[in-house]
Amino acid sequence: MNLFLYLLTVLIWGTTWIAIKLQLGTVPAPVSIAYRFWIAAVVLLACLCLARKAVLPPRAAWRYLLAQGVALFCCNFLCFYYASAHVPSGLVAVVFSTAPIWNALNGRLFLARPVRPAVVGGALLGLGGIALLFLPQMAGHWGDSGMLAGLGLAVLGTLCFSAGNLLSSRMQALGLAPLLTNTWAMFIGASILTLLALALGMPFTFEADARYVGSLLYLAIPGSVIAFTAYLLLVGRLGADRAAYCTVLFPIVALTVSALFEDYRWSASAFAGLALVVGGNLLAFMPARAVPVAPAPARG
Repeated sequence: MNLFLYLLTVLIWGTTWIAIKLQLGTVPAPVSIAYRFWIAAVVLLACLCLARKAVLPPRAAWRYLLAQGVALFCCNFLCFYYASAHVPSGLVAVVFSTAPIWNALNGRLFLARPVRPAVVGGALLGLGGIALLFLPQMAGHWGDSGMLAGLGLAVLGTLCFSAGNLLSSRMQALGLAPLLTNTWAMFIGASILTLLALALGMPFTFEADARYVGSLLYLAIPGSVIAFTAYLLLVGRLGADRAAYCTVLFPIVALTVSALFEDYRWSASAFAGLALVVGGNLLAFMPARAVPVAPAPARG
């Protein structure tokens, strides 16, 4: 089940970067993100009702849901949508792939969780591989005036994503399923984005063409309903640091899609990077060694 959830998350989220690019146009980013999460939240609520599950979380969970809605389903996506307007999608994916390191560090700082050296080592190997994959294609883009702002937004978005991971882990420890918490956190995020757009006077326009509608539905249902539920289940089963390692593989999927539709050409450095990513993946999921316990001395 862990492998299935892992691969499902990687394959769906690895292709959402292109869908986000297709969303950029005449519709303001906060409005597009609000549309996305209104649709996703309604679908999740319908799933809860059809499954005859409880649809209202306990009162103690609402503070975590509010924080998760702000961090994971509002600020996180605002940062990445605006970063995608200034930074090539490959580099945005590279920045996002640092999530395992942030999760491990934040788990240590805020939850006093130990950091397994294999997890950090695997993440660093993966990031080295991602650098080999994407840095060559960044040549000529570093002088762009919007590049630093886009990179800063991508880093901030990754930090918000990490905060949302830890909040989900906390709620799962309280016995709340991601299907329930995602429903209400998405409603909260969509509501905040709607109010923000209204306060800023943004038009609630809609592009009724195949590009915009198709990418919106893909981001709302596979990208949000299915992938977020699968990913946050992994957070509960594996821990935030190990679950987030799948973000290191997102750019690999993005490269494959680019090779099919955008004439991306694999190089020697790209294959070397892929080998590092796979090696880091194996290292991160290596089971921890059991520490032998010495037998207690016999009492005479």
